[in-house]
Amino acid sequence: MPYYQAWEEFARAAEKLYLTDPMKVRVVLKYRHCDGNLCIKVTDDTVCLQYKTDQAQDVKKIEKLHGKLMRLMVSKESHSGAMETD
Repeated sequence: MPYYQAWEEFARAAEKLYLTDPMKVRVVLKYRHCDGNLCIKVTDDTVCLQYKTDQAQDVKKIEKLHGKLMRLMVSKESHSGAMETD
């Protein structure tokens, strides 16, 4: 399970994975204080996408993506074009 190096690449892949099969996708956030690392993992048990950072400015990006995915998960409308509008 390699980590993505570029945030944009990870965000696109995570959104695509979620929109492929929303019922199977899980999102996990993990913070290790001793290392100062924040990891986000998006998986559907077949594909596992991971991104790790120790930069403070990346936390806001992760928070924004996590919020988008959570809004999609609780919305009752179609998921087809929701990610492109944000």
